Amino acid sequence: MRVSPLFSLSLLTISLSPMLAGAQEMSGIERIETTSSRIQGKVNASGYAVSSVSEETLSLLSFQHIQESLNYIAGAGVQRGNGQEYLPALRSPVLTGAGACGGILAAEDGIPLRAAGFCNINELFEAHGEMAQRIDVIKGPASALYGSNAIHGVINVITPDTTQGDGILGFDYGSYGFHRVKFQEGKNFGSSGVGIAASLTRDTGYRDDEGVDQEKVSLRHRLEWDNTVITSGMTYTHLDQETAGYIEGFESYKDTQIARSNPNPEAFRNARSFRLWSKFDTTYEGGHALSVTPYIRNQDMRFRMHFLPGKPLEENAQKGVGVLSQFNYVVNDRISLDVGVDAEYTEGELTQSQQGPTEGSAFLVETIPAGKHYDYDVDATLLAPFFALNWQDDKWAIQLGGRFETMRYDYANNMNTGRVRENGTECGFGGCRYSRPADSENDYNNFSPKLSLRYQLSPQIQLFGGVARGYRAPQATELYRLQRAQTVSELESVTADNVELGITGSLLSGGYTLSFYRLEKDNVIYRDSDFFNVSNGETWHRGVELTFDQQLSDVLRVDFAGTYARHTYEHSQLSGELDIKGNDIDTAPKVLFNTRLSYDVTEKIQAQLEWQHVSSYYTDAENLNEYDGHDLVHGRISWDVTNSITLYARINNMLDTEYAERADYTSFSGPRYFPGRPRNFMLSASFML
Repeated sequence: MRVSPLFSLSLLTISLSPMLAGAQEMSGIERIETTSSRIQGKVNASGYAVSSVSEETLSLLSFQHIQESLNYIAGAGVQRGNGQEYLPALRSPVLTGAGACGGILAAEDGIPLRAAGFCNINELFEAHGEMAQRIDVIKGPASALYGSNAIHGVINVITPDTTQGDGILGFDYGSYGFHRVKFQEGKNFGSSGVGIAASLTRDTGYRDDEGVDQEKVSLRHRLEWDNTVITSGMTYTHLDQETAGYIEGFESYKDTQIARSNPNPEAFRNARSFRLWSKFDTTYEGGHALSVTPYIRNQDMRFRMHFLPGKPLEENAQKGVGVLSQFNYVVNDRISLDVGVDAEYTEGELTQSQQGPTEGSAFLVETIPAGKHYDYDVDATLLAPFFALNWQDDKWAIQLGGRFETMRYDYANNMNTGRVRENGTECGFGGCRYSRPADSENDYNNFSPKLSLRYQLSPQIQLFGGVARGYRAPQATELYRLQRAQTVSELESVTADNVELGITGSLLSGGYTLSFYRLEKDNVIYRDSDFFNVSNGETWHRGVELTFDQQLSDVLRVDFAGTYARHTYEHSQLSGELDIKGNDIDTAPKVLFNTRLSYDVTEKIQAQLEWQHVSSYYTDAENLNEYDGHDLVHGRISWDVTNSITLYARINNMLDTEYAERADYTSFSGPRYFPGRPRNFMLSASFML
């Protein structure tokens, strides 16, 4: 699963620029970006606000894990695991399970990090967030540019245009062996330019036998002439991680000795990713514009599944090519039309194996045999035309669009078929846990209409709203990694109908965005009591989000991002002996908020105090077990020593709170947790080159 260096070099010379949308800013609010257009400078009529974590905020934060930056987004509740692992949440409960990653699309410079049917729950560690110019977040299935996997939204890491010539050298040093080096340099030749951004991270970790070694590099090339810009980019990442697993026992995270322990010293994750893209942007007489972005991906990963009985080893890889396109046709001053076609071809493979057998028990009735459990290849083809009709006048902006997407899987099983051992013999007590379907083809066709609008109520106030349908095709792991007696999974695409209303504007010495949403999901895929993959679930997600900032005085500023939401099961399903219909979905805190108070000590020194709140939440579908939630306080200070040197100091978890990054409950282990780090510090220095 390796890409030819010659092919990589040839595509790099084709060139392309990142998806960089036009910005539309309301006075005082942290930048409200739009990623609703691939054409630079085009701001489409979108019935939603796109939240953005700015470069200045990212520099002050200098996150160890990207989850720290997503705390600043109202509606995001990402939970950190160990090392670079995490579980995502965006207007949703924390998503878990084989295909749960299909609920949120993760991208870098507008290009999805993974193919639509091959997501990974931790895939944001493959984005170069450490050197990001900003991080944009679209909430809900709002844009026709994004199809399968964008049900709850899009997290888009925007990397810097290093071809403009800025240079940076940065150093981070923190508690528990954390240190990082960051480097950025470029050369602007006027009509062309080249650049590089790189980061190297080492973290020996708070817990026993854990650690992260991670390297990332991004290259850029830009070429301009007349009305055309061609920009090319490449990102390579490597992660070598020793993973610490869950600790078990009620509130065990409050016991320092247990919290620092590692029940799974054998666990690891080794992953590599390579992406190469080239974006062609050109404008025509009359204001029309075209953007075409070909790209390739190549990824492979090995990791120990310490969270499963028998702790099997998974090895997966994928390689593929694709293209994103958009043509903006200007009819007149008020009307324009966007059309485009996205296409992608991916070859994926997966094996799962176990060295020794796992015998049945009171909680595990199946025998899990030694040897291979799965070994299959999947080729996937995706084709998705889309359109958006835009109309605007002095007060109104309306967009009506839609996307049709067809996806085909061609699955080949490289082992024997059914619920038997690798050598074909029958399993003993309880039968084998895993089942392998026969070779097959699966097709999925989906159409998602979108209607969005904005209304300028006054110079300071803007109303927005929209209705949209999102969808995701079943992931390959849901279709072909079957269990127990299931021999075929007849799954439908998950669909989501979303309605949103909101208001945004400026007030006093700041700005705000208030939004209400209601999203109903149908054909939700889950494993039933027989461990069969089925798609007859229904869930309901509704909430209110508030983001605001306010300049309290010449030297004081407050920023707030918070949400109140309910996420419930709406289908009947027995879990144990209880019907979960109407229950809160597990790991879905109702209240999340982040408040930051910034104080300009002098013109060159800024201090910031941050309060992060996570309310209590149920840890099981029966709503019988609960985590109490937590409050964390962080402090930061920056000092511009000179125009080219900035020093930073940070104290995380200042009050030394005992908390869990993640809490859940399983029938075979009871309460289990990923413990949070106690009070820790980081010192940083940044030098402009």
